[in-house]
Amino acid sequence: MTKEIMNPSVWDGAHTWCTQFNQADPFKHTVINDFFSDAFCQRLVKDFPPFDDRLAMNENGEVGQKCTHQDLASLGGPWLEVDRFIKTPEFLNWLSEATGIDDLLYDPHYFGGGTHENRHGQELDVHVDFNRHPITGWHRRLNLIVYLNDEWDEDWGGAIEFHKDPRDVDHNTVTAVKPALNRAVVFETTYWSWHGFERIELPQGDQDPRSRKSLALYFYTRTRPEAELTPPHSTIYVERQLPEHIKPGVVLSEEDHATIVRLLARRDQHLKRLYDNILDLGGQLESARASAAIPLSLYRRIRALGGRILRRLGLKPAV
Repeated sequence: MTKEIMNPSVWDGAHTWCTQFNQADPFKHTVINDFFSDAFCQRLVKDFPPFDDRLAMNENGEVGQKCTHQDLASLGGPWLEVDRFIKTPEFLNWLSEATGIDDLLYDPHYFGGGTHENRHGQELDVHVDFNRHPITGWHRRLNLIVYLNDEWDEDWGGAIEFHKDPRDVDHNTVTAVKPALNRAVVFETTYWSWHGFERIELPQGDQDPRSRKSLALYFYTRTRPEAELTPPHSTIYVERQLPEHIKPGVVLSEEDHATIVRLLARRDQHLKRLYDNILDLGGQLESARASAAIPLSLYRRIRALGGRILRRLGLKPAV
């Protein structure tokens, strides 16, 4: 099965990938071309599932430009073969050898993973991933993404970006990787593994049939190094900065104006989600307090913290 699915030279090069992975900047990652065998990759491209609006709901409850099929086995064909392959001890051991992360675990739930399809206009703000599996509680350690676009031009965007620290504008560095056919990107998931992808801008008239397609696989361990430990958290985003050419004294073009409007809209969406989350947590806090589940002193500290967060967001706390 191994030779039918993976490129034999990739399989035999685990030591090389491990060296590259552990020496990479701005955080541990490696890029592997021709990851699958040519024949198997073509089967995945041919049998890539169609875009399904029901599976394209974004975080605002609207049909977006990203569709995710999380149940690989149900897709049948080569996808069922992938599902069977990546859970084998042989593959998990190979992945451990290729990264230096021992005792990796396959996620039967494919939480957040599976096939990803991103259409024209889609982008992914720079973020660090959630760090604990919501069902098993395992530590998320590794992302493996294989791109399945039969053709992709650099001018179309969509390149995955690895950031040193997107919050430090003056010192941030970015490594970008084009989503070329059968190219795999393997990278660690920690509280400093900032990544995202640039906005997809397809040529006029080519926007409906073409999209950015990939297979996303996430792997876990039961424990992780103490230096990487943080409290459980969901995905944490950082808003994109204005393009460098937009600065005082520059006359804005229509495209510049559209970019500013789009960035402000995305900021406002993130703020609304944060506000809604705080309100929800506040309701839970009130319920817990009413049932005497928490001490009054802790209740007051949490309320004060929530108020400070809202004020930092420019929002007014509820009285």
